[in-house]
Amino acid sequence: MKLIIAVVSNDDSHSLSNALTKENFSVTKLATTGGFLKIGNTTLLIGTEDALVDKCIEIISEESKQRTELVPSTASYDIGRFATFPVEVQVGGATIFVVDVEKFVKF
Repeated sequence: MKLIIAVVSNDDSHSLSNALTKENFSVTKLATTGGFLKIGNTTLLIGTEDALVDKCIEIISEESKQRTELVPSTASYDIGRFATFPVEVQVGGATIFVVDVEKFVKF
């Protein structure tokens, strides 16, 4: 048994959790915040048999695509003067951890 921990963009979480449940994966969604943009994301906890890990990761990959967004950035030119200009950054995608589960109990 494995536990898959997937951190994904909030924008992808709904379609991803639907795709996983459609394939009979049990999914627990947690609202989380992190990354250098300090924006919300979603952490999915997925318990599965060892043989289904690759299929689960494939679904996550299909539903969590990276994309480019413009975010404001601030630069200081001298004391008290700031300018804001947009910067392109990559958002989306997924960070996935797969860990062994010693024991699994469901009531």
